Amino acid sequence: MRLNPWVCARRIPKSSVLPPICLLGAPRARWSSTEARQWSTPLAKSLAEAITTTGPISVASYMRQCLTSPDGGYYTTRVAEGQDQFGRKGDFITSPEISQVFGELIGIWVVAEWMAQGRKRDGVYLMEVGPGRGTLMDDMLRTIRNFKSMASSIESVYLVEASPHLRAAQHKLLCGSAPLTEIENGYQSTSKYSDQLKIIWYEDIKFVPQDPTKTPFIIAHEFFDALPIHIFQSVSPITGTSSIVTSSSAPPPPKGHLSKPNQWREMLVSPVSPHKIVTPTGTYDKKRGSDGKGEKVEFELTLSKGQTPHSLYLPTLSERYKALLPNPGSIIEISPESLNHVSDFAIRIGGADPSSKPSSQPALSSSPPIPSGAALLLDYNASPTPTTIPANTLRGIRSHKPCSPFSSPGRVDLSADVDFVALAEAAIKASPGVEVWGPVEQGAWLGGMGGGERVAKLMGGGSRKEGGEESEEGEERRKRIEGGWKRLIDRGPQGMGRLYKVMAVVPHLPTSEKGGKRAPVGFGGDVEV
Repeated sequence: MRLNPWVCARRIPKSSVLPPICLLGAPRARWSSTEARQWSTPLAKSLAEAITTTGPISVASYMRQCLTSPDGGYYTTRVAEGQDQFGRKGDFITSPEISQVFGELIGIWVVAEWMAQGRKRDGVYLMEVGPGRGTLMDDMLRTIRNFKSMASSIESVYLVEASPHLRAAQHKLLCGSAPLTEIENGYQSTSKYSDQLKIIWYEDIKFVPQDPTKTPFIIAHEFFDALPIHIFQSVSPITGTSSIVTSSSAPPPPKGHLSKPNQWREMLVSPVSPHKIVTPTGTYDKKRGSDGKGEKVEFELTLSKGQTPHSLYLPTLSERYKALLPNPGSIIEISPESLNHVSDFAIRIGGADPSSKPSSQPALSSSPPIPSGAALLLDYNASPTPTTIPANTLRGIRSHKPCSPFSSPGRVDLSADVDFVALAEAAIKASPGVEVWGPVEQGAWLGGMGGGERVAKLMGGGSRKEGGEESEEGEERRKRIEGGWKRLIDRGPQGMGRLYKVMAVVPHLPTSEKGGKRAPVGFGGDVEV
C-alpha cells in the first residue's frame, strides 16, 4: 500500500475493508458455463473459472495472482501497458519519491552500522527487496559515496525484483548507459557512480549468494505489506445432534462429555454469485451492481467448512495466536512469505541456528564467522500498538483512492498491515546471532537520524537574486523540501510519521564493557565517527 501525493492513501475507512465476519457461511458461487457474465478484467475471469472448477482459494493465493500473475498481475503487466504505478499519475507515491532526505537518511544509517561494526574493508554488499523504480537505492548510493572507505568496501548491490519492467526502470536510473547483461538466474550491470560496483538483479532472494563471510546490509521498504497473507478465524466446531435448543435452561451435556476446543478456520475467496452484488461493506446492492461509487465487487470472503492445511499449521507458530483461539470470532492474519524473508535476513546477518541443521551435516569451520551486517525494515502498520495482531486489514488502492480489494483484480494494488512482532519472533528464531530493535514510528526515527538538520541545510541552499532576496525558484524549492519533510514525519492520526514503523535486525554482540546490547543509531544509540 502506498501514498496519495496530498494525503496519506493509507487513510482507509473501515467501510473499504471487507469484514470477514459479515460473510460467514456464504455459499460457494456456482453458475452455468453457458451463463454470460462480464468480468472487469481478464484476470478476474480466469480466477473465477479456476475457483469454480477447484473450489475457493486462500487470500494468499488471491493476492499472489492479483499482484504477480504473468497473465494480468498488478506489478507484472501494468507497466508493460504504459501504466506506471508510482507517482502522482499512478496509484501511489512512496516516501523516497516524496523527499530525497528519506533515502539519504537510510544511507547514513547503513554507514553508521558499518562504522559501529568495525569498518570492514571488504566483503560488504547491499541488498534491497522490492526496490520500486530504484529511487531509494539511488539516494542511498549517492550518500554512501561521500564515505569513501565504506563505498570502496561494497562489492555488489543486489536488487530482488520480479517485474522485468521495473527492473528496466531501475537499471536506467542506477546504471545510466552501462549495458545490462544476462547472468545465471539474473542480470548484471555497473553503477553510474562507480564502474567497479556491480548491480545485480534476481527475481527471488534465494538466488542471492548466502556467504557467511560477507557483510550484508539489507533494506526492505514497503515490501512486507504487499506479501500475501492467510486469514483465520476462531470458531466453535459443530458438535452433538442437529436439534436446536431454544430454552435458556438447556440440560447439561451427558456425564463424561467433553466439549471440543475451538478451531482455526481459514477465510477463503470465492466469486460473488451472479444473482447478488456485494459491496465492500458486505451488503448487497442489486440496483447499482456496485458499492454506489461505480465499483464492481466480484469476489467475497467465505469461511472454510473445515480445517485447511494452513489453518492446522500457521496459527501454531506463535503463542500470540494460541492465546486468541479460545475466543470465538477472533481473526488473525499471517504472512508465511514475510516470515521466510525475515528469517533469510537473520541468517545472512547472524548465521543459522546450529540446532536446526541436520546432525549429519559437517560444520563449515571450527569457529563460525562473527555476525555482521544489518537489516532495516520500514513498512505500514496503522495500529497504535504494534504488538496487536493484524485483523481485517486487507485493502486495495487505485488512483490514490481506497477501494475494495475484491474489485478489478490486477488493476488494484493490494496490501495488509505488517505484523512486526511476528517478524521479530521469526528473525530471532532463525538465528541466535541477531537481535531486533523497534518498531518505532517513522517520524521519530527520521528525526533521530538528524533529518531536521539535513532538511535545514537543503533549504538554505536555494538560489537568490543579486540583492540577496530569495528567487521564486528558490522559494518554490524550499517549500517543496519543507512540505515533503513534514509529510514524512507527520504524526497526526493519518500521518506517515505515525502510520509507518521502522525496525532493525542487527548482530547480537553484547559489549564486553557494559555487558549489555548496543543500540543502533535511530533506536537510541550513537556511533563514533
